[in-house]
Amino acid sequence: MTSQKDLLIITASNGENLKLAKRFIQIGSNLGKEMELLDLTSLDLPLYNPRIHKKEGIPPLVKSLSIKMRSIPHWVICAPEYNGSIPPVFTSALAWLSVQENDFRTLFNGRPIAIATFSGGGGMELLLSMRIQLTHLGAQVVGRQLISNHNKPAKDESIEDLLKRLVQMKVLSL
Repeated sequence: MTSQKDLLIITASNGENLKLAKRFIQIGSNLGKEMELLDLTSLDLPLYNPRIHKKEGIPPLVKSLSIKMRSIPHWVICAPEYNGSIPPVFTSALAWLSVQENDFRTLFNGRPIAIATFSGGGGMELLLSMRIQLTHLGAQVVGRQLISNHNKPAKDESIEDLLKRLVQMKVLSL
């Protein structure tokens, strides 16, 4: 029998942000939290295209992914900055997840989410873009966020603080 997960750690990179996601898992485990890692780069999810959506419908992988994500109340998203914004693998996954219900906000509405990045650039454009998009989808994005890079690695204390803030938040029922 599997135990209920507290946190879903999502990464939109198989590089430094995957390493950052694994640090969230390590520190969350130290806090006694049950977690699951979701590496979007390991999924064979097609690029969202409205023509494919209309012709072929929702891929089964999107449906199973949605069920998994719905079952875990708190999410952390670790993503790199791509061209001053959100990485394509994350944007495409978000598009697929948002078109499967009558209300595109269903999966995200009222959900507590923390955002973090390891970025070769500044990272602020990514975090701002993700905050705007996730808030538009109805998510409760934690006020504190985490920016790290080679010159400013993430501190364990910062990750722990972000996780503590996140798990204190309740999923809003609307």
